[in-house]
Amino acid sequence: MSLKLNYSMSLANSYGLTKSQKIASAVGILGLFILVLALFNVGFPNKAIVLTIALSLMFIGTIWFSNSWYLNKSKGIKNDGIWFKSLSARGLIGWLIGVVLTLFYIVLYFYPQYLGLAQKGEGNTGLVALFDPLSQFLSGRNASQWFVYGTLYTVAILVFGYKFIIKYRHNRYEQIRTISVMFFQLAFAFLIPEFMYVMNSDLPYYDMKNIWPLNYYNFEGYRVNAFINAGDVGLAMLIFGIVSIFIITPILTYKYGKRWYCSWVCGCGALAETAGDSFRQLSDKSQFAWKVERWVIHSILVFVVLMTTTVIHSYLGNDTGKYWLTKSSFLIFVASFLTLIFVGTFLFKRKELAKDAKYGAIGYFVIIMSLFALHYFSKDNSLFLFKSETLRKSYGFLIGSIFSGVIGTGFYPIFGSRVWCRFGCPMAAILGFQQRLFSKFRITTNGGQCISCGNCSTYCEMGIDVRAYAQKGENIVRSSCVGCGICSAVCPRGVLKLENDSMKGRINPNEILLGNDVDLMDLVNQK
Repeated sequence: MSLKLNYSMSLANSYGLTKSQKIASAVGILGLFILVLALFNVGFPNKAIVLTIALSLMFIGTIWFSNSWYLNKSKGIKNDGIWFKSLSARGLIGWLIGVVLTLFYIVLYFYPQYLGLAQKGEGNTGLVALFDPLSQFLSGRNASQWFVYGTLYTVAILVFGYKFIIKYRHNRYEQIRTISVMFFQLAFAFLIPEFMYVMNSDLPYYDMKNIWPLNYYNFEGYRVNAFINAGDVGLAMLIFGIVSIFIITPILTYKYGKRWYCSWVCGCGALAETAGDSFRQLSDKSQFAWKVERWVIHSILVFVVLMTTTVIHSYLGNDTGKYWLTKSSFLIFVASFLTLIFVGTFLFKRKELAKDAKYGAIGYFVIIMSLFALHYFSKDNSLFLFKSETLRKSYGFLIGSIFSGVIGTGFYPIFGSRVWCRFGCPMAAILGFQQRLFSKFRITTNGGQCISCGNCSTYCEMGIDVRAYAQKGENIVRSSCVGCGICSAVCPRGVLKLENDSMKGRINPNEILLGNDVDLMDLVNQK
């Protein structure tokens, strides 16, 4: 009789690694170790071969481990002792990984010379130099710290994407969605920008799937000039960036909800869903976290709107003979557009706003007053004594670097995989507003079938207490929901279903589909 304690509370499984899984882990770690050696300036004779071996070992190790771990089990998602593993339950391993990731992001953003980035015309060394052959092959230039980051980012999404597909192989929606984010990251975020540089080196770097306000820097003067000077291709890219904001995004969100972007296209969401899948259960589901989430994310949205407006305002002039769009007319357009949205929402969606109305009202008031101050009191293109470039740099440092990078990814093992998407992403805030009030998307529930197992709430990385909705049979229409569908995938009873239907009857907080208080057939026929 074994005296070893089984902390999983299962009579059938101990969740220890098999010999095959240990070997697979060692293979993947060996590939990572080669990159660590390069970081410490170990001289490799043939960097192209060494890089290929390192990345191949990481691919092979992850695929081998995934096959061994998941293909030997029946289809379907089980809790598998996630709260008894050091990695997935904020244990020592989780904290160590969090610290390492955080330190890596700090060095990447602020001290790239320690990664080997060339200084003052010298050649790259260390880790950056190891990626020079790949960068030369793709675009004919040496690697930068951002190329290294982009490569590792893409590799992580691809290898852990395979793991995700194997894990959720019982659910076709999850498989197709994962293939989609893998494709967009590899093609649109990694390869196409490199090829575009080869075709026209004057074009600024442009991730085609990044839409304002994620690419908040896209409307800076030097980038606008670069696009215009690059000819038809550059002008087309600039127009595409504008069209994607006002036409493409609203239409797709109306039809499919924010999931079309957050769970099918976005690189941040792709990394969270694949590499961060082991930590999705760590998201805080408390009411306090929900309140903090709404205040923080909408405050960041107000900040980015003001910052972008100020940056564009500084680029324009006042001479109507020289500029078809002057400083004054631009501010009038922004104020009119925001007023139209604000008034229209309160007129036609007042009943559905509930408590969230105060966030919109406060945000609108702050922006309009700031635009008023920018027009009448600004000097040298400044807003409240801060120049536009200072605002942009502040946003880039605090939000673009610290929040989305250092905290958003480095804190996966501590706060869950969607910290940035949930609390900081201004794009998620805009899409969430559209989704809640102007979209056909909802997650329908069948309260009569819910057994209150809690799998849906446990695995929701956006901190939504899905079970509370399911128990009442209430549709889930939340601004923060990214439509990943994991709640539906892990439900053992098929209670949850992602739907795109008519706008009527989406938000039904007063409908309780349990007991005999509601004529279910009459309610179904009404819909």
